[in-house]
Amino acid sequence: MYTSMFSTHASNGTTLALKQTKIYGDFKKSDFFHKHHLLHFKGSSLSVNRIACNSGSLLTKDRIQPAILDEVESIRTFLKGQKFQLHDVIEAQQFDRDMLSAIFEVAREMETIEKTSRGSQILNGYLMSTLFYEPSTRTRLSFESAMKRLGGEVLTTENAREFSSAAKGETLEDTIRTVEGYSDIIVMRHFEGGAAQRAAKTANIPVINAGDGPGQHPTQALLDMYTIEREIGKLDGIKVGLVGDLANGRTARSLAYLLAKYNDVKIYLVSPQVVKMKEDIKEYLTSKGVDWEESADLKEVASKCDVVYQTRIQKERFGERTDLYEQARGKYIVDRGVLDVMQKHAVIMHPFPRLDEITVDVDDDPRAAYFRQAKNGLFIRMALLKLLLLGW
Repeated sequence: MYTSMFSTHASNGTTLALKQTKIYGDFKKSDFFHKHHLLHFKGSSLSVNRIACNSGSLLTKDRIQPAILDEVESIRTFLKGQKFQLHDVIEAQQFDRDMLSAIFEVAREMETIEKTSRGSQILNGYLMSTLFYEPSTRTRLSFESAMKRLGGEVLTTENAREFSSAAKGETLEDTIRTVEGYSDIIVMRHFEGGAAQRAAKTANIPVINAGDGPGQHPTQALLDMYTIEREIGKLDGIKVGLVGDLANGRTARSLAYLLAKYNDVKIYLVSPQVVKMKEDIKEYLTSKGVDWEESADLKEVASKCDVVYQTRIQKERFGERTDLYEQARGKYIVDRGVLDVMQKHAVIMHPFPRLDEITVDVDDDPRAAYFRQAKNGLFIRMALLKLLLLGW
């Protein structure tokens, strides 16, 4: 007997689960439901929102009877007001599919708050400290905007590496212990890989990793996945081309971890030889059964992909080896020629900042999703602040 579960949400905000064996009714046994689509209670009946069978058809609400309520089991997941499962956001591996789907639901609520009002006061009285030891525009400002749009306040220092006590030799641990006394949550970007983990071990308040050296950038990966779902309409069965600096690109590394959680994903790795994806990510993808391949032909990859994820060659990661930087720079550029071979539904994404790796004449094409992607960062970060400070 098939007994897998899928999530549902009741009108009172609770989350329920239905056994697939309990709701066959007049469905064929082969019509298995996908796990993450939602049922919404309306009055005494159930209506269906995007519930797909493996036949590809859509179910309609008149095919599910009120009697099904007797078969509902209230078992879990993410109950309204419940504590968020994570204390800190440090790496992409912390998230599973259920949590990602639920975070994306909260992010859509944040879209509504941002679009239909001047904001919310749910975080009124909370203080967020932003500690950025590396330059940032989008990440820092989107976090600060997210906090303010939810009614909270911000304590900030830009370029903390130079304009904080770190310049005097203070340890990261001492800085964190001090700052947590002033605030309720810390968002930190650091030039050293592993710094976010050190901060989280030290702090008694939540820490969000806003990028640590060539390590990870988990909130960027979350907004990237959210963008793909919004633009393409699905996360299973997609083909993604990761392009550019894959050795040092924490955004591409973090995205690869999250893509590996979905089914039938194909990843193409397109990069200059000196900045190829490191073996740890390749081994991880292989261990998760993800189909991946390296390619030197951007146009060929772009013609196959749903998403072309372009990244900047990061000069700051090369140190004094400017010769290696020059070898890598400008090798793969998304231009009108690449657009010409892309599918109509496909999108181009970029975590920014952009130099010359996407030409500006691409910007007006509807498949250029990178500015929409940047805006989605606001909604994801609003969702994370709400969840870490208040829970579901």
